[in-house]
Amino acid sequence: MERIIIDGLSFSLPLFIMAIGGIYSEKSGITNLALEGLQGVGAFTGALAAVLAASALSGSSQVPYYAAMVFAVLGGMIYSLLHALLCIRFKANQTISGVVINILAMALTAFLTKFINRSVFGAASDKFVLGVSAKLTIPVLSQIPVLGAAFKDIYPFELIIIAAAVLAWYVMYKTRYGMNLRACGDNPHAVDAAGVDVARVRLVAVMVSGGLSGLAGISFAYSISANFSSSIYVGYGYLAIAALIFGNWTILPTLGSCLLFGFARSGGYYLVQKLQMPSSYSDLVMILPYVVTLLLLIFFSKYNRAPRALGEIYDKGKR
Repeated sequence: MERIIIDGLSFSLPLFIMAIGGIYSEKSGITNLALEGLQGVGAFTGALAAVLAASALSGSSQVPYYAAMVFAVLGGMIYSLLHALLCIRFKANQTISGVVINILAMALTAFLTKFINRSVFGAASDKFVLGVSAKLTIPVLSQIPVLGAAFKDIYPFELIIIAAAVLAWYVMYKTRYGMNLRACGDNPHAVDAAGVDVARVRLVAVMVSGGLSGLAGISFAYSISANFSSSIYVGYGYLAIAALIFGNWTILPTLGSCLLFGFARSGGYYLVQKLQMPSSYSDLVMILPYVVTLLLLIFFSKYNRAPRALGEIYDKGKR
């Protein structure tokens, strides 16, 4: 049971912070199917910063790890500007923009990873090797029966994600910017009439989604794969979109969706090991979160209430 909780949280929390990024973008009225690509570019940027820092520092230094986190956020934010430019400035179809950005991100990062490895490190490789980060255990709390597992073998990025999620919740629901952002997704013309720049609010929201997706991407790279490669692009971005939809575009219910997906995944792996099934069945377990997604879609989709102006191209002249 402890292993299910530990592994479930290490998967759920990156998924959750990426879903929060999606909530920010979609609450502002910008459909964001680009989370998959944003997490990939963010992970690529962070991984590159980590391997460059590691080559210049000692093997025991934690600087590469935290440099990876910072640059992953910056890389995701910068790449998200492309989605913002297409959707806000050029008023392109937001769904198509997201899909194109995902495809471009996969091709671009795969090419750059091989090119940089060959030209800078002299190695013919399609990945940046990061290793698995050190883990923390919180004394006393980790001794609580069952629930204490949540405080054992914690990746540092889990604490960073929790802090970022609390800050994101506060900004969304307790600040003027958050109020304007939520209003932009429901009635952008009213926001414009109040003297608020709708385009600027949406631009910041899309950049937040890029930064948080980049943080999620580098977290997956350090925990699940221990390297950056094309394995980052395995549908986690779309799973985050499903989570925020089932969470009705609100942060706390979205956390519940992410935990459900995470524990379904870790529980499946535990079952395979417990029953001593062949290792090939572990690959089959990866579909469990998507099966849960389909079931939730069947039973709960009719209760979803998306922002009223989501996906609509805002034209100030029509006010």
